[in-house]
Amino acid sequence: MRQFAKPALEMVDSMREAAAAEPMRAIAFGGAPGSNSHQAAMQFAPEALPLPCFSFEDALEAVETGRAGCAMIPIENSQHGRVADIHFLLPESGLHIVAEHFMRITHALMALGEGPFEAAYSHPQALGQSRHFLAERGIVGLSHADTAGAAAFVAESGNPFIAAIAPPLAADLYGLTIVESEVEDAHDNTTRFVVLAKEALDPAELDGAPAMTTFVFEVKNIPAALYKALGCFATNGVNMTKLESYQKGASFAATQFFADIEGAPGNPNVDTALEELAFQTNDVRLLGSYPQVRKRG
Repeated sequence: MRQFAKPALEMVDSMREAAAAEPMRAIAFGGAPGSNSHQAAMQFAPEALPLPCFSFEDALEAVETGRAGCAMIPIENSQHGRVADIHFLLPESGLHIVAEHFMRITHALMALGEGPFEAAYSHPQALGQSRHFLAERGIVGLSHADTAGAAAFVAESGNPFIAAIAPPLAADLYGLTIVESEVEDAHDNTTRFVVLAKEALDPAELDGAPAMTTFVFEVKNIPAALYKALGCFATNGVNMTKLESYQKGASFAATQFFADIEGAPGNPNVDTALEELAFQTNDVRLLGSYPQVRKRG
């Protein structure tokens, strides 16, 4: 059921009402108030109006339908890899990446009681980032739609034998006690978020500053197809910082890739590399060029 737990509903309704009055100031995010995405949105744009949505898809839809000016979506974590299936969601949405944001992630174990606990609820990413902590204590991790939503669910349950793994802010918002802090397995735990909007940034607006470009491409089903595709960037001196593969359809004969490169169209090397890539592949779709926040490598 796509509904927030009762302890979150009053805050959700208030935030939605404010966003509805000024939708272009709204920044949509997936999760309940207090989630990592909520905090990332406020770090990125403190003047924005946060618009909580039940899922990443709902956050993208809020931008598509004009209920928000942009959306903040997590796409990868330093410890647990891919967060959202952005390579599926973004091309279908028609939205564009216009910015990236990095945030240090810390989790706390929170509950109504002090333990021992039968289970801890959280988003699968947070469970994965805290798997050693949970295993050492014999706590079963159970999936929830988001971290702060899990905290609201535990508060609503009234059950002192279950806990949530969520940002410390969620404990304050939903009246839970923090039993243990910094339960993530790696203390340099960082998530990369992207900001999505209806209109793409014009690469000319980047004014030659360090930039990133994200795109998807489908290789031909022939020997050395990927080698030829990657050669387009190697021979033109363009640094590719991310490459992930996934299947298109059920035939397992059409492989697509989600990629990031340093630079943007307008740079002669990038232009040549993308032109050669279009020749070597079945399809190339640019998802956005945007300012580079963190130098890769």
